[in-house]
Amino acid sequence: MANQNDSFIDEVTDELRRDRLFTAFRRYGWIAIALILALVGGAAWREHSNSRAESSARAWGDAIMAADDAENRVAALEGIDAGDVAGRKVLAEMLAAGAEAEAGQADKASQRLLAAADEPGLEPLLRDLAQLKAVMVAGAEMDAAQRDGILAALSKPGAPFEMLALEQKAVALIGAGRTEDAIVLIRQIQQKDGLSEPLRRRLAEMMITLGADPDEAQGPGPQSTTVAPSE
Repeated sequence: MANQNDSFIDEVTDELRRDRLFTAFRRYGWIAIALILALVGGAAWREHSNSRAESSARAWGDAIMAADDAENRVAALEGIDAGDVAGRKVLAEMLAAGAEAEAGQADKASQRLLAAADEPGLEPLLRDLAQLKAVMVAGAEMDAAQRDGILAALSKPGAPFEMLALEQKAVALIGAGRTEDAIVLIRQIQQKDGLSEPLRRRLAEMMITLGADPDEAQGPGPQSTTVAPSE
């Protein structure tokens, strides 16, 4: 009799457990279903968004290539819709500035690059690149104080274009007739780690042009690498 009672109690307990589970599922099961649908829907949306972004980037790239082959490259590049992507707009502006520089419009190209560098939401790397290109394109025609300010920021230790900005400082010193300061600065650059081979060659060529030994050891630092005249 005891075994029968125990069996009956077990059956009742199982039934109660199943009934409670069914009740809980009816009460909370929709949450699990909603979570599953959200996960599946989110994955589908991400895939759709990625596909749209890829198509947009491909179309923009095709437009850039077509504009580069156009007779009026600047106008063609200006007509490309970059959407709300600041980087695309600035890259197109850089290409347009390059076309202007090739056409002998260095000042116009430099102003375009400086304006592009001020584009809201632009990544710091592209901003720095646009500013550096503006200095290189303008050359001696850029206001010395403006050039010095830009190069001072770009040549800070660890900056992405530190070496190239230092090279432009040396170029500016040479242009200002400060040969000795330029030589000392070039030697300092030559001692830095991570110097690319093309830059190393350019620095050596600059030293030869200045009548200095391209491989001479580093000397004392210059009094100042600022080119703008002091007031």
